[in-house]
Amino acid sequence: MKFHEKPNTFVSQVHLKVKDFELSLAFYQKVIGFKVLEQTGKKAVLTADGRTPLVTIEQPDHVVEKEPRRAGLYHYALLLPTRADLGKVIRHLIETRYPLQGASDHLVSEALYLADPDGNGIEIYADRPASTWKWNGDEVVMTTEAMDAESVLAEAKGERWEGLPEGTVMGHIHLHVSEFEKTEEFYCKGLGFEIVCRYGGQALFISTGGYHHHIGLNTWNGVGAPAPSENSAGLRFFTVVFPNSNAREQAVERLKTLGAAVTGENGVYMTKDPSGTAIELSI
Repeated sequence: MKFHEKPNTFVSQVHLKVKDFELSLAFYQKVIGFKVLEQTGKKAVLTADGRTPLVTIEQPDHVVEKEPRRAGLYHYALLLPTRADLGKVIRHLIETRYPLQGASDHLVSEALYLADPDGNGIEIYADRPASTWKWNGDEVVMTTEAMDAESVLAEAKGERWEGLPEGTVMGHIHLHVSEFEKTEEFYCKGLGFEIVCRYGGQALFISTGGYHHHIGLNTWNGVGAPAPSENSAGLRFFTVVFPNSNAREQAVERLKTLGAAVTGENGVYMTKDPSGTAIELSI
């Protein structure tokens, strides 16, 4: 898990708007396996280890359904500690009969895909050892093939699923964006991520510290895809963690130089990418 700690910059949590709080809370506890860290009214902070917030769900007033063909969340991805943990999740999803959208082998990782009741995409995955990843120069080799689900299931050795294991982290986030030129400038020159894979001119994968990706960016909802409405279900913001306050200050200055607005109140720094997706800058 060294890719999701200092000295790297990485994504630590997501904050989602949902249409039906009780329905979503039940899904996130029973299907995904989160525990509730804090709950007030129609808002809950969810955790795997009982200490670290990973996902916050909130039902705002006058919320409307997630809008199609918009910029914003494609999926967020929960990284499990081991392949055996992924096997337990497969067994659990078979038993609960919750519909999967896909099960893929990306060479660097093996991943399951599903969606929450609002259509927010979720990936649950396990990394292959970084020593086995193949690189062409500065680009990591990734592909999408069918997962050998039987092999992953066998890894669990019949052990029961008991929710998300303690070592689960927010592995990455993948976003729909409206274009690449300003987006690449914002995330790389501004926030300080590096490009590790260009995927067919329609997707870009970026990271720090040599990870296969902390953030994915794609134009699959169309070049020029508009930002969702403020009251639409979906992503409210996600959090990027910097290794220290100096690294964050430097990023803030770079973002301002690029023309991005950054607000800082009570130690909370917020910005928006060129597609209108809100980001909390944390340390």
